[in-house]
Amino acid sequence: MGEDLQGKSPLCVDLDGTLIKTDLLWESLLALLKQNPLTLFLLPFWLLNGKAHFKHEIARRVTLDVATLPYQKDLVEFLTKERQAGRKLVLATASHVTFARAVAEHIGLFDDRVFGSDAEVNLKGARKVAVLVERYGARRFAYAGNSTADLPVWAEANEAILVNAPAPLVKRAQALTTVSQVFGEPVRWLAVLAKALRLHQWAKNVLVLTPVLASHQITDKSLVLQAGLAFASFSLSASSVYILNDCLDLSSDRQHPRKKNRPFASGQLSIPFGLLMAIGALSGGILLALMLPPLFMLVLGGYLVLTTAYTFYLKQFVMVDVIALAQLYTLRIYAGGAATGIVPSHWLLTFSLFLFLSLALVKRYTELRLLSRSDEKEVHGRGYWVTDIEHIASIGSSSGLVAVLVLALYISSKEVLLLYTHSELLWLICPVMLYWITRVWMLAYRNRMDDDPVVFAVRDPKSYIVAALIGLIVVLAK
Repeated sequence: MGEDLQGKSPLCVDLDGTLIKTDLLWESLLALLKQNPLTLFLLPFWLLNGKAHFKHEIARRVTLDVATLPYQKDLVEFLTKERQAGRKLVLATASHVTFARAVAEHIGLFDDRVFGSDAEVNLKGARKVAVLVERYGARRFAYAGNSTADLPVWAEANEAILVNAPAPLVKRAQALTTVSQVFGEPVRWLAVLAKALRLHQWAKNVLVLTPVLASHQITDKSLVLQAGLAFASFSLSASSVYILNDCLDLSSDRQHPRKKNRPFASGQLSIPFGLLMAIGALSGGILLALMLPPLFMLVLGGYLVLTTAYTFYLKQFVMVDVIALAQLYTLRIYAGGAATGIVPSHWLLTFSLFLFLSLALVKRYTELRLLSRSDEKEVHGRGYWVTDIEHIASIGSSSGLVAVLVLALYISSKEVLLLYTHSELLWLICPVMLYWITRVWMLAYRNRMDDDPVVFAVRDPKSYIVAALIGLIVVLAK
């Protein structure tokens, strides 16, 4: 019972953090809340009946796509070789047995018996030890794990395999049994954290400076300071929403050619850590907002409500999602006005709405172009079909041209005559903007566009030249 034909003990493998780089309790909990946010109020009552009951109530309401989970590839390769050599492999996890069986069936390496939590037993720590010792005998099984919760199991195992474990944990395991394998992948923490916060997306929040620039008050240090605080507040708040969105959208992201490499979808960062990051970033954003006029807090609150609605609901609806994205960009301009007391003109807001609607559609168009090269028929969690691609391109390019038309009408308005001495020079901005917008769409047609056009603009030298030309024209027109 304790050894296979090759003389090796059965290898019992943990699931969360070991076979996969994520935790299925957190995955299923967030999937449930996304599916039905009102179940949040039921969670405390389930937990009062014990963690086993808590896991069971979640598991019976949620189905996870185990095929897209971030598996520990080097461990899977090792297990495959062990299985081919005739070793008995057993999945033993604190995750609910329903999920464990689905994973075991997908992997196809484990024996029929799967040990997992159910409605009565939370199979963790001492309880897992008791089950494995009863089944295989003390010191007659090997165990692969990743955390301090696995130390009691290693104490009764004759062999330990550690996955993504810190050096101190490896030493503690070595004091208990023989450590035969240590698997791990180096993580560049600063790069991963920056990616999770999406620091590159902070470029969008430069829009809060627009009212100061448009009103020609950029030399007013107090206004620039207020706009700077608004920029920092919006950036931190937006990062908190990005993180929450990534944690709630794991299944869809893992089916996307690029988004599957995001820190939470790929398992580089854990969900609990991500939620703490989101809380910290949001707290920082709100603290900075308290230093600005109350109207700014109101606009920031509106942004958070709209972006939360987008995350939970609006992103599922065709065209509603891109209109919401365009409004989120425009809200940044409102925020800049609220922070500085400068009221943005209707011209500016209309121009912004059409321009950013065009860029939002570039993003969807690029996603559809990527999917058109695979067997996928629609964008998961979005509602778009690959067959929508030409229609998206038509609306998007038209929106960009309408934005330039609004700009042209603004240049011919009375407001411009009051602000500029040589207002006729501003007409030169129109062909520059036409070049930039049509170039963006041309690159999208050629599959040379990043899936986020704002990120593209930040990295594109020609976009900087366009911005410099527009700046020069505005200065000459004063």
